[in-house]
Amino acid sequence: MRIEEVVGQRHLLGEGKPLRTLIERGKVPSLIFYGPPGVGKTLVAELLSERIKAQFVKISAVNSGMSELKKIKEEAENWKRWKKETVLFVDEIHRFNKAQQEFLLPLIEDGTIILIGASTENPIFALTKALFSRVMVFEFKPLEAGEIKTIVERAARKLGIAVSEDALSYIAKKAAGDARKALNMLELAHMCAQGKEIDAQTVAEAAGERAPIKYGEDEHYNVISAFIKSIRGSDPDAALYWLAVMLSAGEDPLYITRRLMILAAEDIGLADPEALNIAVSAHHAVSHVGMPEAELILAFATLYLAASPKSNSAYLAVKKALSFVKEHPKVEVPHHLMDARSFGKDKSARYLYPHDYPGGFVRQNYMKHNVLFYIPKAIGREKEIAERLRRFWNERYTENENAEPKA
Repeated sequence: MRIEEVVGQRHLLGEGKPLRTLIERGKVPSLIFYGPPGVGKTLVAELLSERIKAQFVKISAVNSGMSELKKIKEEAENWKRWKKETVLFVDEIHRFNKAQQEFLLPLIEDGTIILIGASTENPIFALTKALFSRVMVFEFKPLEAGEIKTIVERAARKLGIAVSEDALSYIAKKAAGDARKALNMLELAHMCAQGKEIDAQTVAEAAGERAPIKYGEDEHYNVISAFIKSIRGSDPDAALYWLAVMLSAGEDPLYITRRLMILAAEDIGLADPEALNIAVSAHHAVSHVGMPEAELILAFATLYLAASPKSNSAYLAVKKALSFVKEHPKVEVPHHLMDARSFGKDKSARYLYPHDYPGGFVRQNYMKHNVLFYIPKAIGREKEIAERLRRFWNERYTENENAEPKA
């Protein structure tokens, strides 16, 4: 296998990305791979070592002591005499104590070893300052559902195992970004399938879990539609039911959070501006936490959005504005709103700076057309917005006067 064939970590291994560039140049410094388990840290280290034709030595910090490190040092020095580099891969390097970490320092300095440490803990806190200053840190991210599927499909083809699409989706969901966990599930399901095609029910039973709900592509769209409409209709119980259906069927949780972000802007909008923040935060949290813990985050966001006041004024406003621009394609920027370089010192085009006026508002036209797109609703937080804008509208849509700022 080549480094180019590794699934995932495209931010590091994609064309022109930092780690890929280092490997291709053949001059690799000491590195720390930081990230969750099962995302390819060991695999990348092995392929890197192969690429630069180095001796690869793998140990675990959990059960390796000073005596083993001294033995590795002697062997690496021998290889160095023959102009061959040694890559020392230390799994769970954050478990090394201070003395063990400091033992590695001169070996890194004089090129006796190229250290590659793998850690699930943040190296800023887990390593000594001296060791941290001598390495480059690359963060590995959890694998996406599609990437897990690709890895499982590759393994199944290699082993001659038939795996259904629903089984792939179920494994990808349950693995939560961990390829090692996904492959273990495949192996266990294969033993239980006894030569038959592996489906989601077989995987669930092999893992000692309840078989997942099945639905096809049409139901995929129907269920998400019912979920969104339940939230829009302010029915938190129905929304939670459809959420549970999707999670039980192995739906991609990030697909759900993307729909929640859209809903927060379209159906809640300015009635509760915090709703969009909740949806966006849920999206980021789910991407970092993974399943099954992310179920709680999805439930939290679903309940908040379902219980929020609803307003589609932002949706209606942008649709009206887009339609108006399509019907009136000629764009004319009022002279006083142009960039200063466009109208120079023309005093007749004086822009009135709102902050110079009481309340931060001055009567002034901001477009050629006298038309309203945004009609706020008297719901939730938007009721306050409506009252404030109504005062401004009463003044704005009259003949403009170039009044002097008031003290």
